[in-house]
Amino acid sequence: MSAETSVTSADEALYLQRFQAAANAPQETYDTLEPVPGAAGRTLIPAASPATIDAAALDSAQAYAEQSKAKAFMVWRDGVLERETYFAGASRPTLLASKSLAKPLTAVAIGRALELGVIKSLDQSLADFITEWRGTPKAEILVRHTLDMRTGFLPQGFSTDPADVLNRAYLHPRHDDILINDYPLVNTPGSRYDYANATSELVALVIERATGRRYAEFISEEVLKPIDAPGGQIWVDRPGGLAHSGCCILLPAESWLRLAILLIDDGVHAGKRLLPAGYVGEMRTPTKQNPHYGLGVYIGAPYVERRGWAAPDTPWPKILHSEPYAADDLYLFCGNSNQVVYIVPSKRLIVLRVGDNPPKTPEWDNSVLPNLILKGL
Repeated sequence: MSAETSVTSADEALYLQRFQAAANAPQETYDTLEPVPGAAGRTLIPAASPATIDAAALDSAQAYAEQSKAKAFMVWRDGVLERETYFAGASRPTLLASKSLAKPLTAVAIGRALELGVIKSLDQSLADFITEWRGTPKAEILVRHTLDMRTGFLPQGFSTDPADVLNRAYLHPRHDDILINDYPLVNTPGSRYDYANATSELVALVIERATGRRYAEFISEEVLKPIDAPGGQIWVDRPGGLAHSGCCILLPAESWLRLAILLIDDGVHAGKRLLPAGYVGEMRTPTKQNPHYGLGVYIGAPYVERRGWAAPDTPWPKILHSEPYAADDLYLFCGNSNQVVYIVPSKRLIVLRVGDNPPKTPEWDNSVLPNLILKGL
């Protein structure tokens, strides 16, 4: 089956329009959005009274977040907010482009589908859902590979060519057809870690085919509402088309905090198990191909001064860590623009910074925020 059977000249024209717009300016707005309703009448997370973290540590961390062009800075500890601050005109309900914070959300979505029984196992073949792949090498791609970046898909890269599949799989109004039919397999599934947006984009396709529900509705009803999180909007390739699960859902900062709380509570919220027992442990377990990446989340230890999103043996840019994290069990959501949610289970601590790209000088340091807070406990 060729993508040409469903891609029209109008699709191609819209793709080229999107490509040109993205080439002229960094993409922060998306021309087709679908609502993702959150919880109504929800209970807000209480503020700590009094604070249990040293005020000077909180102030220093807040100042670091602010100078980094953050829109939101939050510190949660054991059920209460120690600090909640917004910058640059943002506020609690402000929708923020998540960029690759969407990737840990895909891991939560798959976990929820596993708990519901609509996906049988992390080791189930994607060809059970993407039936076009039956009898092909892509049938070796497992559900877990969409989360741990081991699909064998072409790695993420940058291209100025509109014909490049990297661009078409990201901006095309039929990006589902391109993912299924055109995106190349360059390594044996499971054999190599290679970060790729296309790998995470498969999750929306799997969820929709496994459940018969739209990805936005599934995220709304099975993830956000059950954890009392606010909703937002998700980018879809065309009206009624496939959602982009690998990038850019627009949510308030609080939604990411509540997702982290779900993980720190081992997938249980208000006494109800939403993720399978042991699943969060799977998320926090790295592969031998990348000791710093699990299922949609980055692993803090072992220490390296610079850690990037791409395969460890590649020369892509890497983020500075001036010192080891002050907790060995720290793991994190980490997206473009240095949007981070640090999770420290042993201290029941979450530190969140979301917003715009930090200035180039001083260089962003991924260890500063959590270590300031950890040392202030």
